[in-house]
Amino acid sequence: MKREAGFTLVEMLVSMALGLVVAGVAMQGLMASGRSGERLALLLRERTVQRRTLALLRSELAAAETWSLGSATGAGCNLAGRTPVVHLVVQGQAITYSLGEAPSGIWRGQVLMRCGPAYGLAGELSPGLPQNRVVIDGLTTGGLELVQEAPGLVRLRLKQAFSLRGSSQPLEIESEMAGAAPTG
Repeated sequence: MKREAGFTLVEMLVSMALGLVVAGVAMQGLMASGRSGERLALLLRERTVQRRTLALLRSELAAAETWSLGSATGAGCNLAGRTPVVHLVVQGQAITYSLGEAPSGIWRGQVLMRCGPAYGLAGELSPGLPQNRVVIDGLTTGGLELVQEAPGLVRLRLKQAFSLRGSSQPLEIESEMAGAAPTG
């Protein structure tokens, strides 16, 4: 009697099991790579937003005629229980930055809000009623610090924290920048 060449049932099952193990390991690697990519994309996007926010604050501080930390005397908007961080007068118009709860559920964590005149297309402050707008979200408690280091010099620091899918550790992002401020 002549035997046909081929694989036995046991050999086929063993090779399929090994193939599934290799495929599982490859899938785990791809999923980890995807999470790393998601984390990197979030980090880059939020750092860009932080730098823009700090640049806006720095430019308004540099242009301010007067400023005060932690108070909002003469704020043009309802702060709705948020804590005033800095109050500026730029070109005779009041601008107040406040930190606190988000005005709606679309924002993550604490928000930094700017109450003041809008900017026109040419980058100038427009006349009209002040607007209260979210500048950045996802801030930690005390996520914005302004520290006067010397007369005319202020250090600005933003700190955000985000939860990522599949991770028990939040991603924390921090940026800081120095800027000029009026001495008066």
